[in-house]
Amino acid sequence: MAKKFSKEHEWLEIDGDVATVGITDHAQQALGDIVYVELPEIGKKLAKDGDAAVVESVKAASDVYAPVDGEVVEANEELDANPALVNESPENDGWFFKIKLSDASQLDDLMDEAAYKAFVEGLED
Repeated sequence: MAKKFSKEHEWLEIDGDVATVGITDHAQQALGDIVYVELPEIGKKLAKDGDAAVVESVKAASDVYAPVDGEVVEANEELDANPALVNESPENDGWFFKIKLSDASQLDDLMDEAAYKAFVEGLED
């Protein structure tokens, strides 16, 4: 399964017409210890770049944006009881939601892992 990344530090892992979405390791490090995650409801229609979820840390609250258009088909309920999973495994077990893609061509606007790493390194300069 291919991973794609947004400039807002979300990642997507694509499996057919469904993408699993979470925040990157870079994002969770910037946020610090995650204490709460507000996930979207199953069935909610999301628009690209629209608000999808909220993550709260000891430092701040931050919106998580939908990197593509689609409908939420699953939310990671484990985050309700254990939001620290986002810190422990941001790009695996700490995923936020799964979205059924409305327009797969939107994936073309996202970065692959090498491009995302270069993007993040550019932010640190």
